[in-house]
Amino acid sequence: MLRRLAEDVWVAERPQTFYGLPVGARMTVIRLDDGRLLVHSPLPLDGGLGAEVAALGEVAYAVAPNRVHHLYAGDVARVHPEARLWVAPGLPEKRPDLVHEAVLDDEAPVEWRGQLEQTFFRGRPYENEVAFFHPKSRTLILCDLAFNFGPRDALPTRVLMKLLRSYGKLGPSKLDPLLIRDRRLARASLERILSWDFDRVIVAHGDVQESGGYPLIRDGYSWLLADR
Repeated sequence: MLRRLAEDVWVAERPQTFYGLPVGARMTVIRLDDGRLLVHSPLPLDGGLGAEVAALGEVAYAVAPNRVHHLYAGDVARVHPEARLWVAPGLPEKRPDLVHEAVLDDEAPVEWRGQLEQTFFRGRPYENEVAFFHPKSRTLILCDLAFNFGPRDALPTRVLMKLLRSYGKLGPSKLDPLLIRDRRLARASLERILSWDFDRVIVAHGDVQESGGYPLIRDGYSWLLADR
């Protein structure tokens, strides 16, 4: 169930629907220099998947990176009581039941500083997503700031993405301009993401973009960069 993408980077996928639409969900696991693991956008860590993750090392940290990707965040501590959870801005208000270490922002906490970079994508309050970058593998890790749906996805999903002109390549959907409430703040956040030297892009919904991700993200958000 776990799939290795690069040295110290794995992903796992499972079916997931959003308002009845099959979109899938993806979890990313990063092994840090000390051998401990960080789990990004957790899936349930029980059964076979949980055993595979545990075989990689100690699950020490988990991140719920936006206000939508939180469903299984609490399961990490249930299976790995020693693990600590960081959450996106606004998620403590939405999920007061989640026991968390701190709220994510632009600066990586000391636990993974120098190994993962992060930035809070401001001006987009529906998700309040925090984007992550793994310099060692040149991998950008996103949830809902971009999608990559293609022919392997379910028919209803393909139809909708074609209507939104967001089918067949990595990038934001045509609804994204409506989700951004403050373009100045969002543009500054995007510019920080584009300052990272990434090639691979992991998204939560659709296929992983194994290479060539940087120009696709830049071009997909060209409307935001041009709006000055």
